[in-house]
Amino acid sequence: MVRRALKAGEQINSKKGIPMNVVPLRPAATPAAAPVHFMGRLTAALPDPRFFEVQDEDGAAWRCRRAASCLLKPEVGDTVLLSGPDSHKVYLIAVLEQADDTLSRIDAPGAVSIESPGDVRLQSGSQLLMKAAQWNLQAAGASCRVDDMRYTGQAFDATVGRLRLVGRVFESVADRVVQMARSALRVVDETEQVRVGHLDCEATGTTRLHARHTVLTASELVKVDGAQIHMG
Repeated sequence: MVRRALKAGEQINSKKGIPMNVVPLRPAATPAAAPVHFMGRLTAALPDPRFFEVQDEDGAAWRCRRAASCLLKPEVGDTVLLSGPDSHKVYLIAVLEQADDTLSRIDAPGAVSIESPGDVRLQSGSQLLMKAAQWNLQAAGASCRVDDMRYTGQAFDATVGRLRLVGRVFESVADRVVQMARSALRVVDETEQVRVGHLDCEATGTTRLHARHTVLTASELVKVDGAQIHMG
């Protein structure tokens, strides 16, 4: 019997002594996929706002997910940077050039918190717009300087320990004014004028009118009534 050298993947049949092929049960390991890192142009925003479609220099379309560190919202036509460990896991990590640089949007899928141990400044050369369903402001001290301010709202409630207003002109227009206080003091250096349809003044104690000259006039009737009337 002639013997020959066994090839790779063959073994001897112990019964017949004939070489036979052996099929491995575990497939051979494939080489690791190459990482991805290139520039492309964003062509479409997918229905899921987290994913985008980007076209590379060769015209191939890549479906990628926006990285959490990319806060600038990508728009169609922007030049973006894609990176990932392989072609199955690619992230849009940065917006390199904007197709329209007149508007930049900082966008995040969840809540955003900006924290700093030092000062935080928001500065705009033209207009600063703040819009929210609810706005809460809390500070140990605050200073506000506005040259011209207009407020429009349905209700305004304030609870303060002390309120002080200093100005040259104070104007108030309302359908109904209600004031309640334990004591009130009003000092007018010059003239005070009141124009009303009906005037009703009532005091549970004493009412006193004093002036250098006092004039009471009526076009029809003047009535003075009391248990005692002292004149002179």
